[in-house]
Amino acid sequence: MNSATIQSLPCTIARLIPAIDAQDGAGVKLKRSLGRGGNTRVDPFLMLDAFSSANPNDYIAGFPAHPHRGFETVTYMLEGHLIHRDHMGNEGNLKSGGVQWMTAGRGVIHEERPKLTNGVMRGFQLWVNLPADEKMKPAFYQDIPAEQVPSISLPNGITVKAIAGSINVEGLSLQGPISGITTEPVFIDVTLPSNTHINLPITTDHQAFIYQFEGESCINDTPVEPHNAAVLTQGNTVTVVSGDKKSRFLLLSGKPINEPIAQYGPFVMNTMAEVEQAIQDYQNGTLTD
Repeated sequence: MNSATIQSLPCTIARLIPAIDAQDGAGVKLKRSLGRGGNTRVDPFLMLDAFSSANPNDYIAGFPAHPHRGFETVTYMLEGHLIHRDHMGNEGNLKSGGVQWMTAGRGVIHEERPKLTNGVMRGFQLWVNLPADEKMKPAFYQDIPAEQVPSISLPNGITVKAIAGSINVEGLSLQGPISGITTEPVFIDVTLPSNTHINLPITTDHQAFIYQFEGESCINDTPVEPHNAAVLTQGNTVTVVSGDKKSRFLLLSGKPINEPIAQYGPFVMNTMAEVEQAIQDYQNGTLTD
């Protein structure tokens, strides 16, 4: 079919998932939208946490050594400095604008600790599910500094950063540093000046959501307030409009896996028997073998 004949199918908001205050790690304060329960996942995305504080007591204890199996974790830093260490010997310095993409696969034991003792610590952690035939593959870690995260600035003051996948914005193509993943995730960070709008393409067979974290946006006249995840209907484009203040949001989309999910804390498998095996492997010291 000629691209000129492809009909525009605008996405609307299917539902809003407001973030709630939560704690994780050794007491890091955060806001959790996706992942509050099974009905707050957006396949293939399992969880999205946002952390933001200038109070060291809210983040200084960090995330001591802990296991994962069966999915991928993504940490995107807006401000601050985190140190990553894992059982494979990787050491990452995650600074403002940088990304850490870790495929837990069969098993990872890692820790993330703040490097700074004061100042703002701000960013996100996203969990992306793996299909059954990849849940036990070898673990893999990528540390991507800010200068390797491509961005574009449009004449109207809009900026777009691409963390994963590819996207075409206003005739300009962006390719994030993360690609080649089965669920084909697209992960972009968009800043809109006040009273502007942007049209963003959505891959038709993806499930997508927008996470608003600064200001307020509207999608089809429905407002999306800060710390709300707006899950989108199926379509191939979404128009986001800012209000009287600057707006900033994440757009995430991915190819659904459509498989059963069995989760216990940091283990995400397809059956509870597999979760119990993961727990046993961790207790026996064989999780990462």
